[in-house]
Amino acid sequence: MMAAFSVARNSCGLINGLRSSFRNIAQVKHGAIAAAGPQTCRQQQRDCRWYSVSHLSVKERIEKKRNAALVGGGQKRIDSQHKRGKLTARERVELLLDPESFVEYDMFVEHRCSDFGMEQDRNKFPGDSVVTGRGRISGRLVYVFSQDFTVFGGSLSGAHAQKICKIMDQAMTVGAPVIGLNDSGGARIQEGVESLAGYADIFLRNVMASGVVPQISLIMGPCAGGAVYSPALTDFTFMVKDTSYLFITGPDVVKSVTNEDVTQEELGGAKTHTSVSGVAHRAFENDVDALLILREFFNFLPLSNQEAAPVRECHDPSDRLVPALDTIVPFESTKAYDMLDIIHPIVDERDFFEIMPNYAKNIVVGFARMNGRTVGIVGNQPKVASGCLDINSSVKGARFVRFCDAFNIPIITFVDVPGFLPGTAQEYGGIIRHGAKLLFAFAEATVPKITIITRKAYGGAYDVMSSKHLRGDVNYAWPTAEVAVMGAKGAVQIIFRGKENQAEAEAEYVEKFANPFPAAVRGFVDDIIEPVTTRKRICRDLEVLASKKQVNPWKKHANIPL
Repeated sequence: MMAAFSVARNSCGLINGLRSSFRNIAQVKHGAIAAAGPQTCRQQQRDCRWYSVSHLSVKERIEKKRNAALVGGGQKRIDSQHKRGKLTARERVELLLDPESFVEYDMFVEHRCSDFGMEQDRNKFPGDSVVTGRGRISGRLVYVFSQDFTVFGGSLSGAHAQKICKIMDQAMTVGAPVIGLNDSGGARIQEGVESLAGYADIFLRNVMASGVVPQISLIMGPCAGGAVYSPALTDFTFMVKDTSYLFITGPDVVKSVTNEDVTQEELGGAKTHTSVSGVAHRAFENDVDALLILREFFNFLPLSNQEAAPVRECHDPSDRLVPALDTIVPFESTKAYDMLDIIHPIVDERDFFEIMPNYAKNIVVGFARMNGRTVGIVGNQPKVASGCLDINSSVKGARFVRFCDAFNIPIITFVDVPGFLPGTAQEYGGIIRHGAKLLFAFAEATVPKITIITRKAYGGAYDVMSSKHLRGDVNYAWPTAEVAVMGAKGAVQIIFRGKENQAEAEAEYVEKFANPFPAAVRGFVDDIIEPVTTRKRICRDLEVLASKKQVNPWKKHANIPL
Protein backbone atom coordinates (compact mmCIF):
# COMPACT_ATOMS: atom_id res chain seq x y z
CA MET A 1 0.00 0.00 0.00
CA MET A 2 2.82 2.41 0.85
CA ALA A 3 4.57 1.56 -2.43
CA ALA A 4 1.44 2.41 -4.40
CA PHE A 5 1.07 5.67 -2.43
CA SER A 6 4.67 6.58 -3.25
CA VAL A 7 4.25 5.93 -6.97
CA ALA A 8 1.06 7.97 -7.06
CA ARG A 9 2.62 10.90 -5.28
CA ASN A 10 5.72 10.78 -7.49
CA SER A 11 3.62 10.70 -10.63
CA CYS A 12 1.50 13.66 -9.49
CA GLY A 13 4.64 15.63 -8.78
CA LEU A 14 6.05 14.88 -12.19
CA ILE A 15 2.81 15.82 -13.98
CA ASN A 16 2.46 19.06 -12.03
CA GLY A 17 6.02 19.95 -12.85
CA LEU A 18 5.38 19.45 -16.55
CA ARG A 19 1.84 20.86 -16.72
CA SER A 20 2.98 23.89 -18.73
CA SER A 21 4.00 21.78 -21.71
CA PHE A 22 1.58 19.27 -23.26
CA ARG A 23 4.23 18.38 -25.81
CA ASN A 24 6.61 17.26 -23.11
CA ILE A 25 3.91 15.14 -21.49
CA ALA A 26 3.30 13.46 -24.82
CA GLN A 27 7.02 12.83 -25.18
CA VAL A 28 7.13 11.23 -21.75
CA LYS A 29 4.11 9.05 -22.60
CA HIS A 30 5.70 7.75 -25.86
CA GLY A 31 9.19 7.45 -24.40
CA ALA A 32 10.53 10.43 -26.31
CA ILE A 33 11.99 12.15 -23.27
CA ALA A 34 15.36 12.62 -24.89
CA ALA A 35 13.79 14.74 -27.63
CA ALA A 36 12.75 17.36 -25.07
CA GLY A 37 16.36 18.45 -24.63
CA PRO A 38 18.77 18.47 -21.67
CA GLN A 39 17.23 21.56 -20.00
CA THR A 40 13.80 19.93 -19.76
CA CYS A 41 15.41 16.77 -18.35
CA ARG A 42 17.08 18.75 -15.58
CA GLN A 43 13.78 20.50 -14.78
CA GLN A 44 12.04 17.15 -14.54
CA GLN A 45 14.73 15.80 -12.24
CA ARG A 46 14.39 18.82 -9.92
CA ASP A 47 10.63 18.40 -9.79
CA CYS A 48 10.94 14.73 -9.02
CA ARG A 49 13.38 15.49 -6.25
CA TRP A 50 11.14 18.15 -4.68
CA TYR A 51 8.09 15.95 -4.66
CA SER A 52 9.86 12.82 -3.56
CA VAL A 53 8.31 10.71 -0.82
CA SER A 54 11.45 11.02 1.33
CA HIS A 55 11.11 14.81 1.51
CA LEU A 56 7.49 14.82 2.61
CA SER A 57 7.88 11.91 5.01
CA VAL A 58 10.84 13.55 6.78
CA LYS A 59 8.90 16.79 7.13
CA GLU A 60 5.93 14.93 8.56
CA ARG A 61 8.16 12.96 10.90
CA ILE A 62 9.79 16.16 12.16
CA GLU A 63 6.41 17.63 13.02
CA LYS A 64 5.25 14.39 14.59
CA LYS A 65 8.37 14.10 16.74
CA ARG A 66 8.23 17.76 17.70
CA ASN A 67 4.60 17.48 18.80
CA ALA A 68 5.39 14.30 20.72
CA ALA A 69 8.26 16.03 22.52
CA LEU A 70 5.98 18.89 23.55
CA VAL A 71 3.59 16.56 25.42
CA GLY A 72 6.33 14.49 27.10
CA GLY A 73 4.79 11.37 28.64
CA GLY A 74 1.31 12.23 27.41
CA GLN A 75 -1.71 14.17 28.57
CA LYS A 76 -2.69 11.63 31.21
CA ARG A 77 0.65 12.00 32.99
CA ILE A 78 0.56 15.78 32.59
CA ASP A 79 -2.82 15.82 34.33
CA SER A 80 -1.39 13.64 37.10
CA GLN A 81 1.47 16.13 37.52
CA HIS A 82 -0.99 19.00 37.83
CA LYS A 83 -3.06 17.10 40.40
CA ARG A 84 0.03 16.93 42.62
CA GLY A 85 0.23 20.73 42.47
CA LYS A 86 3.27 20.61 40.18
CA LEU A 87 3.96 22.21 36.82
CA THR A 88 5.36 20.23 33.90
CA ALA A 89 8.99 20.56 32.82
CA ARG A 90 8.09 22.85 29.92
CA GLU A 91 5.71 24.98 31.96
CA ARG A 92 8.49 25.56 34.46
CA VAL A 93 10.94 26.67 31.78
CA GLU A 94 8.35 28.97 30.25
CA LEU A 95 7.63 30.62 33.60
CA LEU A 96 11.30 30.96 34.57
CA LEU A 97 12.55 32.54 31.34
CA ASP A 98 11.64 35.72 29.51
CA PRO A 99 8.77 35.23 27.01
CA GLU A 100 9.84 33.63 23.73
CA SER A 101 13.51 33.56 24.76
CA PHE A 102 13.89 29.79 25.16
CA VAL A 103 15.97 28.00 22.54
CA GLU A 104 15.69 24.25 23.01
CA TYR A 105 18.53 21.79 22.43
CA ASP A 106 18.25 18.11 21.48
CA MET A 107 14.48 17.90 21.21
CA PHE A 108 14.78 14.76 19.08
CA VAL A 109 17.25 12.83 21.25
CA GLU A 110 15.96 9.45 22.42
CA HIS A 111 17.37 6.88 24.81
CA ARG A 112 19.51 4.09 23.38
CA CYS A 113 18.51 1.27 25.72
CA SER A 114 17.39 -1.96 24.03
CA ASP A 115 16.90 -4.15 27.12
CA PHE A 116 13.68 -5.03 28.95
CA GLY A 117 11.47 -3.93 26.05
CA MET A 118 12.86 -0.38 26.05
CA GLU A 119 13.52 -0.57 22.31
CA GLN A 120 9.78 -0.59 21.56
CA ASP A 121 8.30 2.57 20.05
CA ARG A 122 5.91 3.03 22.97
CA ASN A 123 8.96 3.43 25.25
CA LYS A 124 10.65 6.04 23.07
CA PHE A 125 9.96 9.69 23.80
CA PRO A 126 11.55 12.52 21.77
CA GLY A 127 13.77 14.56 24.08
CA ASP A 128 13.75 11.69 26.60
CA SER A 129 13.12 12.76 30.21
CA VAL A 130 14.68 16.23 30.27
CA VAL A 131 14.16 19.56 28.50
CA THR A 132 17.39 21.50 27.90
CA GLY A 133 18.37 24.75 26.24
CA ARG A 134 19.20 28.37 26.77
CA GLY A 135 17.14 31.49 27.38
CA ARG A 136 17.15 34.81 29.13
CA ILE A 137 16.12 36.16 32.51
CA SER A 138 15.67 39.94 32.52
CA GLY A 139 17.48 39.91 29.19
CA ARG A 140 20.55 38.07 30.57
CA LEU A 141 21.72 34.71 29.18
CA VAL A 142 21.19 31.52 31.17
CA TYR A 143 21.30 27.79 30.42
CA VAL A 144 18.53 25.59 31.81
CA PHE A 145 17.62 21.95 32.15
CA SER A 146 14.24 20.82 33.43
CA GLN A 147 13.68 17.16 34.26
CA ASP A 148 10.37 15.77 32.98
CA PHE A 149 8.67 13.55 35.55
CA THR A 150 6.03 12.50 32.99
CA VAL A 151 8.68 10.50 31.07
CA PHE A 152 9.87 7.50 33.09
CA GLY A 153 9.56 9.55 36.28
CA GLY A 154 12.30 11.90 35.09
CA SER A 155 14.83 9.09 35.53
CA LEU A 156 18.32 9.71 34.21
CA SER A 157 19.42 7.80 31.13
CA GLY A 158 22.61 8.10 29.11
CA ALA A 159 20.82 10.38 26.65
CA HIS A 160 19.38 12.46 29.50
CA ALA A 161 22.86 13.00 30.95
CA GLN A 162 24.29 13.77 27.52
CA LYS A 163 21.78 16.58 27.05
CA ILE A 164 22.59 18.13 30.43
CA CYS A 165 26.34 17.86 29.84
CA LYS A 166 26.01 19.60 26.48
CA ILE A 167 24.41 22.74 27.93
CA MET A 168 26.83 22.79 30.87
CA ASP A 169 29.79 22.63 28.50
CA GLN A 170 28.41 25.46 26.42
CA ALA A 171 27.58 27.52 29.50
CA MET A 172 31.21 27.35 30.61
CA THR A 173 32.40 28.17 27.10
CA VAL A 174 30.34 31.34 26.77
CA GLY A 175 30.27 32.28 30.47
CA ALA A 176 26.65 31.95 31.56
CA PRO A 177 24.95 30.49 34.67
CA VAL A 178 23.29 27.07 34.75
CA ILE A 179 19.92 26.48 36.42
CA GLY A 180 18.74 22.92 37.01
CA LEU A 181 15.07 22.19 37.72
CA ASN A 182 15.23 18.77 39.37
CA ASP A 183 12.26 16.39 39.37
CA SER A 184 13.58 12.86 38.98
CA GLY A 185 13.13 9.42 40.42
CA GLY A 186 16.86 8.75 40.09
CA ALA A 187 18.88 6.51 37.79
CA ARG A 188 17.07 4.62 35.02
CA ILE A 189 17.45 1.05 36.24
CA GLN A 190 17.00 -0.46 32.76
CA GLU A 191 20.22 1.22 31.59
CA GLY A 192 22.35 0.02 34.48
CA VAL A 193 25.91 1.32 34.53
CA GLU A 194 25.32 3.75 31.63
CA SER A 195 22.99 5.70 33.88
CA LEU A 196 25.60 5.77 36.64
CA ALA A 197 28.20 6.96 34.12
CA GLY A 198 25.80 9.74 33.16
CA TYR A 199 25.65 10.95 36.76
CA ALA A 200 29.44 10.96 36.99
CA ASP A 201 29.66 13.00 33.78
CA ILE A 202 27.34 15.60 35.29
CA PHE A 203 29.21 15.61 38.61
CA LEU A 204 32.47 16.28 36.79
CA ARG A 205 30.97 19.29 35.04
CA ASN A 206 29.52 20.58 38.31
CA VAL A 207 33.04 20.55 39.73
CA MET A 208 34.65 22.07 36.63
CA ALA A 209 32.02 24.84 36.51
CA SER A 210 32.38 25.64 40.23
CA GLY A 211 33.70 29.16 40.57
CA VAL A 212 33.47 29.66 36.79
CA VAL A 213 29.73 30.22 36.33
CA PRO A 214 27.01 30.33 39.01
CA GLN A 215 25.11 27.04 39.36
CA ILE A 216 21.64 26.92 40.89
CA SER A 217 19.53 23.85 41.67
CA LEU A 218 15.80 24.07 42.26
CA ILE A 219 14.39 20.80 43.64
CA MET A 220 10.78 20.54 42.46
CA GLY A 221 10.11 16.86 43.05
CA PRO A 222 11.94 13.77 44.28
CA CYS A 223 15.73 13.69 44.07
CA ALA A 224 17.18 10.51 45.51
CA GLY A 225 20.27 8.33 45.49
CA GLY A 226 23.25 9.51 43.46
CA ALA A 227 21.13 12.29 41.97
CA VAL A 228 21.46 14.32 45.17
CA TYR A 229 25.16 14.99 44.64
CA SER A 230 24.68 17.26 41.65
CA PRO A 231 22.60 19.79 43.65
CA ALA A 232 25.06 19.41 46.53
CA LEU A 233 27.88 20.48 44.20
CA THR A 234 26.07 23.58 42.93
CA ASP A 235 26.28 27.01 44.54
CA PHE A 236 22.66 27.28 45.70
CA THR A 237 19.98 24.66 46.30
CA PHE A 238 16.35 25.70 46.66
CA MET A 239 13.34 23.48 47.38
CA VAL A 240 9.55 23.56 47.06
CA LYS A 241 7.59 22.81 50.21
CA ASP A 242 5.60 19.55 50.38
CA THR A 243 6.52 18.35 46.88
CA SER A 244 10.33 18.13 46.86
CA TYR A 245 12.56 15.60 48.62
CA LEU A 246 16.31 15.06 48.86
CA PHE A 247 17.74 11.88 50.37
CA ILE A 248 20.40 9.27 49.71
CA THR A 249 18.08 6.38 50.59
CA GLY A 250 14.31 6.49 50.95
CA PRO A 251 12.20 5.68 54.01
CA ASP A 252 11.81 2.00 53.04
CA VAL A 253 15.56 1.40 52.90
CA VAL A 254 16.07 3.32 56.14
CA LYS A 255 13.45 1.10 57.78
CA SER A 256 15.08 -2.10 56.55
CA VAL A 257 18.61 -1.09 57.56
CA THR A 258 18.16 0.91 60.79
CA ASN A 259 14.59 -0.04 61.73
CA GLU A 260 13.68 3.66 61.89
CA ASP A 261 10.18 4.73 60.92
CA VAL A 262 10.40 8.02 59.06
CA THR A 263 8.32 9.76 56.40
CA GLN A 264 9.66 11.25 53.18
CA GLU A 265 9.06 14.74 54.54
CA GLU A 266 10.88 14.04 57.81
CA LEU A 267 13.77 12.34 56.06
CA GLY A 268 14.38 14.72 53.18
CA GLY A 269 11.69 17.39 52.95
CA ALA A 270 12.17 21.11 52.57
CA LYS A 271 11.84 21.82 56.30
CA THR A 272 14.50 19.24 57.17
CA HIS A 273 17.05 20.53 54.70
CA THR A 274 16.50 24.25 55.27
CA SER A 275 16.51 24.16 59.08
CA VAL A 276 18.29 21.00 60.25
CA SER A 277 20.81 19.70 57.71
CA GLY A 278 21.64 22.94 55.91
CA VAL A 279 21.65 21.14 52.55
CA ALA A 280 19.13 23.57 51.03
CA HIS A 281 19.35 27.36 51.12
CA ARG A 282 15.66 28.30 50.97
CA ALA A 283 12.22 26.76 50.46
CA PHE A 284 9.24 28.18 48.57
CA GLU A 285 5.51 27.60 48.81
CA ASN A 286 4.89 26.16 45.34
CA ASP A 287 6.33 25.88 41.83
CA VAL A 288 5.12 29.30 40.70
CA ASP A 289 6.40 31.06 43.82
CA ALA A 290 9.77 29.30 43.48
CA LEU A 291 10.30 30.20 39.82
CA LEU A 292 9.29 33.85 40.20
CA ILE A 293 11.55 34.35 43.23
CA LEU A 294 14.37 32.54 41.42
CA ARG A 295 14.09 35.16 38.66
CA GLU A 296 14.59 37.89 41.28
CA PHE A 297 17.52 36.05 42.85
CA PHE A 298 19.21 35.56 39.47
CA ASN A 299 19.41 39.34 39.01
CA PHE A 300 21.85 39.61 41.94
CA LEU A 301 24.41 37.35 40.29
CA PRO A 302 27.06 38.01 37.64
CA LEU A 303 27.00 35.74 34.60
CA SER A 304 30.49 34.37 35.24
CA ASN A 305 33.73 34.91 37.15
CA GLN A 306 34.89 37.19 34.35
CA GLU A 307 32.23 39.79 35.10
CA ALA A 308 32.04 42.36 37.87
CA ALA A 309 29.13 42.35 40.29
CA PRO A 310 25.97 43.48 38.47
CA VAL A 311 25.03 47.16 38.70
CA ARG A 312 21.55 48.44 37.96
CA GLU A 313 19.92 51.85 38.06
CA CYS A 314 19.31 52.98 41.63
CA HIS A 315 16.71 55.45 42.82
CA ASP A 316 17.74 55.23 46.48
CA PRO A 317 20.22 58.08 47.17
CA SER A 318 23.70 56.80 47.99
CA ASP A 319 24.18 59.60 50.54
CA ARG A 320 20.91 58.89 52.34
CA LEU A 321 21.24 59.16 56.11
CA VAL A 322 19.64 56.50 58.31
CA PRO A 323 18.65 58.13 61.64
CA ALA A 324 17.08 54.90 62.95
CA LEU A 325 20.55 53.34 63.26
CA ASP A 326 21.46 55.70 66.10
CA THR A 327 19.05 53.99 68.48
CA ILE A 328 19.07 50.33 67.41
CA VAL A 329 21.98 49.07 69.51
CA PRO A 330 20.91 48.92 73.18
CA PHE A 331 22.95 50.75 75.81
CA GLU A 332 23.28 47.52 77.82
CA SER A 333 25.79 45.26 76.10
CA THR A 334 23.94 42.12 77.19
CA LYS A 335 20.65 43.13 75.61
CA ALA A 336 19.75 41.59 72.23
CA TYR A 337 18.64 43.33 69.04
CA ASP A 338 17.93 42.19 65.48
CA MET A 339 20.80 42.61 63.01
CA LEU A 340 18.22 42.69 60.19
CA ASP A 341 17.03 46.01 61.65
CA ILE A 342 20.46 47.36 60.72
CA ILE A 343 20.80 45.67 57.33
CA HIS A 344 17.40 46.55 55.85
CA PRO A 345 17.55 50.34 56.23
CA ILE A 346 21.16 50.50 54.98
CA VAL A 347 20.74 48.60 51.68
CA ASP A 348 18.98 49.90 48.56
CA GLU A 349 15.20 50.04 48.97
CA ARG A 350 15.36 47.66 51.97
CA ASP A 351 15.77 44.79 49.48
CA PHE A 352 17.73 41.99 51.14
CA PHE A 353 17.67 38.42 49.79
CA GLU A 354 18.61 36.31 52.79
CA ILE A 355 20.32 32.97 52.20
CA MET A 356 19.57 30.09 54.61
CA PRO A 357 17.32 32.18 56.88
CA ASN A 358 16.20 29.13 58.90
CA TYR A 359 19.58 27.48 59.41
CA ALA A 360 22.34 28.63 61.78
CA LYS A 361 20.32 31.71 62.65
CA ASN A 362 23.14 33.17 64.74
CA ILE A 363 24.68 34.46 61.50
CA VAL A 364 22.91 36.31 58.69
CA VAL A 365 24.07 36.08 55.07
CA GLY A 366 22.49 37.24 51.83
CA PHE A 367 22.55 39.56 48.85
CA ALA A 368 21.60 43.21 48.60
CA ARG A 369 22.54 46.27 46.55
CA MET A 370 24.37 49.43 47.51
CA ASN A 371 23.90 52.28 45.05
CA GLY A 372 22.74 49.69 42.51
CA ARG A 373 25.75 47.36 42.93
CA THR A 374 25.30 43.79 44.16
CA VAL A 375 26.98 43.12 47.51
CA GLY A 376 27.18 40.16 49.84
CA ILE A 377 26.11 40.80 53.45
CA VAL A 378 27.43 38.86 56.45
CA GLY A 379 26.34 39.73 59.97
CA ASN A 380 26.27 38.19 63.43
CA GLN A 381 22.73 37.90 64.83
CA PRO A 382 22.60 38.99 68.52
CA LYS A 383 19.02 37.68 68.76
CA VAL A 384 20.23 34.07 68.51
CA ALA A 385 22.87 32.69 70.90
CA SER A 386 24.05 36.29 71.40
CA GLY A 387 25.59 36.11 67.92
CA CYS A 388 28.22 33.53 68.95
CA LEU A 389 29.95 31.66 66.16
CA ASP A 390 29.45 27.90 66.21
CA ILE A 391 30.03 25.00 63.82
CA ASN A 392 26.99 25.55 61.61
CA SER A 393 27.27 29.33 61.42
CA SER A 394 30.96 29.09 60.55
CA VAL A 395 30.29 26.72 57.65
CA LYS A 396 27.30 28.77 56.47
CA GLY A 397 29.29 31.99 56.51
CA ALA A 398 32.41 30.49 54.92
CA ARG A 399 30.57 29.03 51.94
CA PHE A 400 28.80 32.32 51.29
CA VAL A 401 32.01 34.36 51.53
CA ARG A 402 33.78 32.02 49.12
CA PHE A 403 30.94 32.32 46.59
CA CYS A 404 31.11 36.12 46.74
CA ASP A 405 34.87 36.05 46.31
CA ALA A 406 34.66 33.64 43.36
CA PHE A 407 32.23 35.91 41.52
CA ASN A 408 33.63 39.36 42.31
CA ILE A 409 30.89 40.41 44.72
CA PRO A 410 32.02 42.87 47.45
CA ILE A 411 31.46 41.72 51.03
CA ILE A 412 30.04 43.92 53.78
CA THR A 413 30.35 42.49 57.29
CA PHE A 414 28.43 43.65 60.38
CA VAL A 415 30.13 42.46 63.56
CA ASP A 416 28.60 41.87 66.97
CA VAL A 417 30.22 38.68 68.20
CA PRO A 418 31.10 37.70 71.78
CA GLY A 419 33.26 34.79 70.62
CA PHE A 420 32.93 31.13 69.65
CA LEU A 421 30.25 29.08 71.37
CA PRO A 422 31.77 27.03 74.24
CA GLY A 423 30.79 23.51 75.26
CA THR A 424 31.63 19.85 74.77
CA ALA A 425 29.17 19.47 71.88
CA GLN A 426 31.02 22.12 69.91
CA GLU A 427 34.48 20.86 70.81
CA TYR A 428 33.62 17.24 70.01
CA GLY A 429 31.96 18.36 66.77
CA GLY A 430 35.14 20.07 65.62
CA ILE A 431 34.51 23.78 66.19
CA ILE A 432 38.23 24.43 65.79
CA ARG A 433 38.29 22.93 62.31
CA HIS A 434 34.94 24.39 61.24
CA GLY A 435 35.62 27.82 62.71
CA ALA A 436 38.85 27.89 60.73
CA LYS A 437 36.80 27.65 57.51
CA LEU A 438 35.27 31.08 58.07
CA LEU A 439 38.67 32.54 58.97
CA PHE A 440 40.14 30.96 55.84
CA ALA A 441 37.36 32.30 53.62
CA PHE A 442 37.69 35.90 54.78
CA ALA A 443 41.49 35.84 54.67
CA GLU A 444 41.58 34.35 51.17
CA ALA A 445 39.01 36.75 49.68
CA THR A 446 40.38 39.43 47.35
CA VAL A 447 37.11 41.25 46.62
CA PRO A 448 36.40 44.60 48.33
CA LYS A 449 35.77 43.98 52.04
CA ILE A 450 34.10 46.54 54.29
CA THR A 451 33.53 45.80 57.98
CA ILE A 452 31.38 47.65 60.54
CA ILE A 453 31.70 46.71 64.21
CA THR A 454 28.35 47.59 65.76
CA ARG A 455 29.01 46.37 69.28
CA LYS A 456 31.01 43.40 70.59
CA ALA A 457 34.10 42.06 68.83
CA TYR A 458 35.68 39.70 71.32
CA GLY A 459 38.53 37.25 71.17
CA GLY A 460 39.40 35.14 68.15
CA ALA A 461 35.96 35.82 66.69
CA TYR A 462 36.99 39.48 66.24
CA ASP A 463 39.89 38.34 64.09
CA VAL A 464 37.74 35.93 62.08
CA MET A 465 34.98 38.41 61.16
CA SER A 466 36.81 40.20 58.33
CA SER A 467 39.13 42.15 60.59
CA LYS A 468 41.80 44.54 59.32
CA HIS A 469 44.33 41.79 60.02
CA LEU A 470 42.67 39.58 57.35
CA ARG A 471 43.15 42.24 54.65
CA GLY A 472 39.94 44.11 55.31
CA ASP A 473 39.90 47.17 53.04
CA VAL A 474 37.82 49.50 55.20
CA ASN A 475 37.00 48.78 58.84
CA TYR A 476 34.66 51.02 60.81
CA ALA A 477 33.48 51.01 64.40
CA TRP A 478 30.34 52.55 65.80
CA PRO A 479 30.65 54.44 69.13
CA THR A 480 28.99 51.42 70.78
CA ALA A 481 31.79 49.08 69.63
CA GLU A 482 33.88 47.07 72.07
CA VAL A 483 37.03 45.39 70.77
CA ALA A 484 38.66 43.24 73.44
CA VAL A 485 39.98 39.79 74.23
CA MET A 486 36.80 39.01 76.16
CA GLY A 487 33.93 40.62 78.06
CA ALA A 488 34.73 42.83 81.02
CA LYS A 489 33.26 40.56 83.68
CA GLY A 490 35.19 37.46 82.58
CA ALA A 491 38.39 39.41 82.10
CA VAL A 492 38.23 40.93 85.59
CA GLN A 493 37.64 37.53 87.17
CA ILE A 494 40.88 36.32 85.59
CA ILE A 495 43.00 39.44 86.04
CA PHE A 496 41.91 40.23 89.59
CA ARG A 497 41.21 36.71 90.83
CA GLY A 498 41.05 36.58 94.62
CA LYS A 499 41.25 40.35 95.01
CA GLU A 500 38.69 42.65 96.55
CA ASN A 501 36.87 45.53 94.85
CA GLN A 502 36.19 43.56 91.70
CA ALA A 503 33.33 45.89 90.81
CA GLU A 504 35.76 48.78 90.74
CA ALA A 505 38.21 46.72 88.68
CA GLU A 506 35.46 45.84 86.23
CA ALA A 507 34.59 49.51 85.79
CA GLU A 508 38.26 50.24 85.12
CA TYR A 509 38.43 47.46 82.52
CA VAL A 510 35.29 48.76 80.79
CA GLU A 511 36.75 52.24 80.72
CA LYS A 512 39.91 50.96 79.07
CA PHE A 513 38.64 48.31 76.68
CA ALA A 514 34.84 48.36 76.31
CA ASN A 515 34.96 51.07 73.65
CA PRO A 516 36.37 51.47 70.13
CA PHE A 517 39.42 53.55 71.09
CA PRO A 518 41.98 50.78 71.75
CA ALA A 519 41.45 49.47 68.21
CA ALA A 520 41.24 52.94 66.66
CA VAL A 521 44.50 54.22 68.14
CA ARG A 522 46.30 51.18 66.75
CA GLY A 523 44.79 51.57 63.29
CA PHE A 524 42.81 48.35 63.51
CA VAL A 525 39.70 50.34 62.60
CA ASP A 526 39.93 53.16 60.09
CA ASP A 527 37.37 55.42 61.71
CA ILE A 528 34.76 55.63 64.43
CA ILE A 529 31.62 56.71 62.57
CA GLU A 530 28.16 57.83 63.50
CA PRO A 531 25.68 55.03 62.69
CA VAL A 532 23.48 57.45 60.77
CA THR A 533 26.20 57.88 58.12
CA THR A 534 26.86 54.17 57.57
CA ARG A 535 25.10 53.84 54.20
CA LYS A 536 26.76 56.96 52.86
CA ARG A 537 30.21 55.71 53.92
CA ILE A 538 29.76 52.24 52.45
CA CYS A 539 28.51 53.52 49.08
CA ARG A 540 31.42 55.94 48.86
CA ASP A 541 33.96 53.23 49.73
CA LEU A 542 32.50 50.76 47.23
CA GLU A 543 32.91 53.32 44.48
CA VAL A 544 36.59 53.72 45.36
CA LEU A 545 37.19 49.97 45.76
CA ALA A 546 35.54 49.11 42.43
CA SER A 547 38.99 49.22 40.81
CA LYS A 548 40.66 47.10 43.52
CA LYS A 549 43.25 44.64 42.22
CA GLN A 550 44.64 42.02 44.59
CA VAL A 551 46.00 38.55 43.90
CA ASN A 552 47.03 35.69 46.14
CA PRO A 553 50.34 33.79 45.77
CA TRP A 554 50.29 31.19 42.98
CA LYS A 555 49.19 27.74 44.06
CA LYS A 556 47.48 24.75 42.49
CA HIS A 557 44.75 25.19 45.08
CA ALA A 558 44.56 25.99 48.77
CA ASN A 559 43.99 23.30 51.39
CA ILE A 560 41.03 24.72 53.29
CA PRO A 561 40.32 22.77 56.53
CA LEU A 562 37.34 20.77 55.28
